[in-house]
Amino acid sequence: MRISARHFPIALLLFVAAAGATPQAIAPVAMQAASAPSSDAFSAEQLDQMMAPLALYPDSLLAQVLMASTYPGDVADAVKWSKAHPDAKGDDAVRQVASQSWDPSVQSLVAFPQVLDVLGKDPAWVQRMGDAFLAQPDQVMDSVQRLRRQAQSAGNLKSTEQLKVSSEPAAGATTTVAPAASTIIIEPADPQVVYVPAYNSTTVYGPWPYPSYPPYYYPPSPYYYPGSALWAGLAFGTGVAITASLWGDFNWGHGDIDIDVDRYNNINSNRQINRGDNTWRHNAANRDGVPYRDRASREQFGRQKDGAAQRDNFRGHDPARAADRERARESMSQRGFDTPAASNREARDRAGQASRQMDRQQAGGRDAASARQGAQNRANAPGDYQRNAQARQGTRQQYQGNRGGQSNAFAGAGNPGQARASSNRGHGSYSASQRPSSARGGGHQMQRPSRPPRSGGGRRR
Repeated sequence: MRISARHFPIALLLFVAAAGATPQAIAPVAMQAASAPSSDAFSAEQLDQMMAPLALYPDSLLAQVLMASTYPGDVADAVKWSKAHPDAKGDDAVRQVASQSWDPSVQSLVAFPQVLDVLGKDPAWVQRMGDAFLAQPDQVMDSVQRLRRQAQSAGNLKSTEQLKVSSEPAAGATTTVAPAASTIIIEPADPQVVYVPAYNSTTVYGPWPYPSYPPYYYPPSPYYYPGSALWAGLAFGTGVAITASLWGDFNWGHGDIDIDVDRYNNINSNRQINRGDNTWRHNAANRDGVPYRDRASREQFGRQKDGAAQRDNFRGHDPARAADRERARESMSQRGFDTPAASNREARDRAGQASRQMDRQQAGGRDAASARQGAQNRANAPGDYQRNAQARQGTRQQYQGNRGGQSNAFAGAGNPGQARASSNRGHGSYSASQRPSSARGGGHQMQRPSRPPRSGGGRRR
């Protein structure tokens, strides 16, 4: 029998109880098993750190952000679109991106440009948040409740004209043995007008309990929150009027998000879902090749699941979506932009081709430079030859002038008779130098027989 991580503490309790252990001995073991995360799981400190900038958002908006964060590539595209359309907001903005291939949860966020402004400041944070929500939904929701209690204790979370803050009994244990006494709910004061709060996450929660994991903080844009730097607690900009853009909401205590099917179908007219599809499911097809962080998510979403064909409408995995993607690629190609790779393998192949093309361009550049240099040398060759000849002649004349008419080793080479006479004199001097001093001195005259004349241009040995 396979036991999930969520139910492991209960199974451990039953096993230890069957072994005869007392409740006092069971509790510490269960607590340790419940709090010990897997090797690739985020700790409670890390979750609080990453959720701090968003934990005080209204429940429905925060649920929409968490769903969208599981598609970080689509969020990045939505951020760019929102920057290009700064005045687009509300349901009308969502309808403007209906033809985009983004997941519906991402499309819904263009209704709130101030939210996309925050998410666009750190794409790595968005991806980590989405990975955490996929792998540890219960722990992420527990983190939100911890942070809300801290802000409430610090006096910075209470009902206002923009938000309604309330508490309800906890739905039950999630991953902790002792659940919280109540769950804090944050809702818009007016269901059809949503105010997105801005706050300093380093101060709104009071003294931060994890010095090694300080909360993330992304200052709000003055464009949406003028003068917010001078406000304490929560700051609010202009409210966003909506009727259908927010169609998800937390199911506290159960680690999932409920879908309002009527609202969803109202805003997503080209992606209708059945009334039974009222629980959010991650669509791996919209992940666009972004890898999953943990092994469990890779195993769950890395391959097509059984029965996925029955959920095509909800997940947007349909021919119309494929056609939209192809039209987008063709449009980008016609405008001279590189179309996104359809897979990791295609991305690697493109990188290899680009590297080889760069090598060829560099080699061609070197060959072209060599050819230009050769052509220039050939064009300058007549003048260079003439200048070199003149230089050689000048050097020769200067050398002869410095010699002052003296002969050198090659002097007389054009007169063979003179060369033989010089050679004979040199030979005679050398022979005399080799005789004993007694033979050379004393005034004795040495007689040498004369040599008969020879014909020819040189001596014989």
